[in-house]
Amino acid sequence: MDLELSAEQEAFRLVVRDFAAAEIAPHAEAWDRDHHFPVEVVQAMGELGLFGLPFPEAYGGSGADLTTLCVAIEELARVDHSLAITLSAGVGLGASPIFHFGTEEQKQRWLPDLCAGRALGAFGLTEPDGGSDAGATRTRAVADGDEWVIDGEKAFITNSGTAITSVITVTARTAAPDVAGGAGKGEISAFLVPAGTPGLEVQPPYRKMGWHASDTHGLSLAGCRVPADNLLGSRGQGFRSFLAILDEGRIAISALALGCIEACLALSTDYAGERHAFGKPIGSNQAVAFSIADLAVMAENARNLTYKAAALRDAGRPITRAAAVAKLYTTEAAVTATRVATQVFGGYGFVDETPVSRFYRDAKILEIGEGTSEIQRLVISRSLGLPVG
Repeated sequence: MDLELSAEQEAFRLVVRDFAAAEIAPHAEAWDRDHHFPVEVVQAMGELGLFGLPFPEAYGGSGADLTTLCVAIEELARVDHSLAITLSAGVGLGASPIFHFGTEEQKQRWLPDLCAGRALGAFGLTEPDGGSDAGATRTRAVADGDEWVIDGEKAFITNSGTAITSVITVTARTAAPDVAGGAGKGEISAFLVPAGTPGLEVQPPYRKMGWHASDTHGLSLAGCRVPADNLLGSRGQGFRSFLAILDEGRIAISALALGCIEACLALSTDYAGERHAFGKPIGSNQAVAFSIADLAVMAENARNLTYKAAALRDAGRPITRAAAVAKLYTTEAAVTATRVATQVFGGYGFVDETPVSRFYRDAKILEIGEGTSEIQRLVISRSLGLPVG
């Protein structure tokens, strides 16, 4: 399989890299320190066309492929993970479910603003007691005339409380037709809940280890009413629909982790050549040089796995295993890369003004979000035919 990017994609990479260097890198440390979500920069990302990349021109997109989206996420992640995940989640969890499963009316209502970056969407799947068991949904939706009434709790929902959040897709168990008020076993549906809907409460932002400039909240839904037309996709297909787009999200997270590794490699290489100790650059010491060489190997492997998975998706081929392999390796390598880079920087790596310190805190969530490393190993094990429960 040819994993070489086209000339157009390489030119696009430089555009995003220049944007990230000019508009994000100079401010990333301050946003991290102040836990500030930079709405104006997110909107500028929209003006650059990043949020509309994989969607048709009819909705304001550019009709690009997943590989091109991965290029954008990778380049943003080289300078700041929070803005990279804002893009990844805004596309993969905010807009993609509407595009893939929405009615034409739903697409026309929501996608133009989401593609333009004028608005952000979120996906409310995870619940406080659910974690990796996404099918253990307790949130319930009951039909009441021409409305659905939703009650429940969601946790760790990205892009759910920003000033430009317009809609949140919420999964809920729907009542079986013959059991009044009961939840149909295994029947999970998805609903479009506009921001500001009465009964939807966005909880205070989490105090997180990292991703300080990313918007993350819990949600409470109490008697939250939405029109019957806000059902997204077919009733009872909400969980299956989410699984259908999850693999693409895992590849996107792999691209984010790749950007992290590449940043650690570049920063460590530069620092090891500039920093002198005992009368010579620290990069002349074998221990330092070898650890940076390992970073180069991680970056190469991560790049190959990420873009192979993206190329498979763009070719219309199965990607579940490839997405799991890419996410598992690349995210765990990113965590290791940040530890190595922090060690290379020594005491300065422990100071928050140094990018590697921020990357060190940011990287851990990559092994957890969009499916934990354990879930990826489960997916891979099953693909090998192992009877894993």
